[in-house]
Amino acid sequence: MERAARWRNRTAGLSPYVLDGLVAAASAGVAVWAVAMDDPDWPWWVYLVALATSLPLPWRRRAPLAVLAASSAAFMVLSVVAHSANPQLPLAGVVGIYTVAERCSDRVRWAVLVLTVTANLIGTHSPNGALFSVLTSVGAFVFGALVRTQRQVARLEAERAREAGERVAGEAARAVAQERARIAREMHDILAHAVSLMVIQAEAGPVVVRADPDRAVRAFDTIADTGRDAMVQLRRVLGVLKEEGAGPELAPQPRLAELADVAERVRAAGVAVELELSEGLGAVPADVAAAAFRIVQEALTNTVKHAGATRASVRVARGAGELEVLVSDNGRGVPLAADGAVSGWSGGRGLLGIRERAVACGGRAEAGPGPAGRGFLVSARLPLGAGGAVERVDG
Repeated sequence: MERAARWRNRTAGLSPYVLDGLVAAASAGVAVWAVAMDDPDWPWWVYLVALATSLPLPWRRRAPLAVLAASSAAFMVLSVVAHSANPQLPLAGVVGIYTVAERCSDRVRWAVLVLTVTANLIGTHSPNGALFSVLTSVGAFVFGALVRTQRQVARLEAERAREAGERVAGEAARAVAQERARIAREMHDILAHAVSLMVIQAEAGPVVVRADPDRAVRAFDTIADTGRDAMVQLRRVLGVLKEEGAGPELAPQPRLAELADVAERVRAAGVAVELELSEGLGAVPADVAAAAFRIVQEALTNTVKHAGATRASVRVARGAGELEVLVSDNGRGVPLAADGAVSGWSGGRGLLGIRERAVACGGRAEAGPGPAGRGFLVSARLPLGAGGAVERVDG
């Protein structure tokens, strides 16, 4: 095995025509030597016929059947005019049969095998010679068939490796796209919530700065606190991008307990928020907790920006194997047509992000008008799964 490997390494860089030329030279040498050893007084054209048995071999890869036919014709002439001068082992014929078995179609291969065995049995004068010729021809054919099968297997393995590489590349591209979408959702949720509250407080500040200075101070304090909180969260997101090889465990994972701070900032914007966190939140998977936090944050942001509401209600409760999130308000809601269908409304990027977060956890989310079109309702159900990192909620 080691010698064969070394031989392949040495001959890998040689041209196939050079290798086949060397094989043809060796075969021709054997044929001429056989003629000379049988009778040195054979006419010159007998030596020429012996050479003709090997001359086509350099083209065996391009036209295997034609090369075998030409060599066989020369062997037949040599057998008729000088049967005793035929070499005991006709290398040109062996190489030709091997090449046909390795490169030709199944119909041609089997037809050549049948014809060759038949010619060996008919054209050989002794039983021992016929048996030797048949074994030589069949052996060359079997060896060529084995090489053919090995190459087919190698091609299949190469094709599988290529397909596997394409799958890995595709999965890597999808992973990159998913991570970009996740970061985009994080950036949207952080900035949309913070900027919306800051704009509302900034607009209210100049109005009350003279009539109620204390309220104006509280408004500006809320702007500052909201901005600082947004900066902290943005640093956490950008930190994942800067850390080479950072994994999902470094990604921002807001806690359900922080919903109290979100509710307080929304109250400072003029919307009374009722927050209800059930007692069953003692151990919630971190990814589910983060998704629930962002869903509530986005829903309250939409309430502040679009609803014109004065009250909002947030409920996060643990049910039978799932986390239920409900956010509703008493705002203007969504217009309804005469038949009660939703009219003139479509979900925006924030609502799309809510649905994507729920689906990423294996759950579902819905958003739309409240009962009879009054207010707006966001609901989500997130499976809790089994095991994984958990998020603790104090109290």
